[in-house]
Amino acid sequence: MFRVTADTLQAYLDFDPERKRDLTALHKLIVSAAPALKRHFHQGTPAGEAGMRMRMIGYGKFRYAIKSGKSTDWPVIGVALQKNYISVYVTVTRQGAPVVSRYAGKLGELRMGGNNFSFERFDDLKQGAVSILFAEVAGIFEADPDNPVRYMQGS
Repeated sequence: MFRVTADTLQAYLDFDPERKRDLTALHKLIVSAAPALKRHFHQGTPAGEAGMRMRMIGYGKFRYAIKSGKSTDWPVIGVALQKNYISVYVTVTRQGAPVVSRYAGKLGELRMGGNNFSFERFDDLKQGAVSILFAEVAGIFEADPDNPVRYMQGS
């Protein structure tokens, strides 16, 4: 399993020198499209706690709880290095459906999941469509800060 061992935002950006340019370019796009979603380093959550254990770059932040009552901070948009690609995770929905799925085949993505997409190089992305997605995510979160909470709690 591919594991990023960085413990700061700068260390994360420097972790894979070949993809630093891709992360930096994606950051500029996110900041341009969704300036209210501030960048931060997400440490991952310890085993047994709410959330995923992977470390990632986060944009925006909210807090949610799982059925056990444990809670954690989580990014509205998360960007994670994977072994062969970069994944973007989104935690908002539109009309109860994952917002990313509405963009399937329009982002230049390598692969698409329920509310995430992956790419190999930033230049592969259809930057206009990705920018629209990020702006939509930020708008949904601003209008309804509990939207990602409901998504993460499965309600």
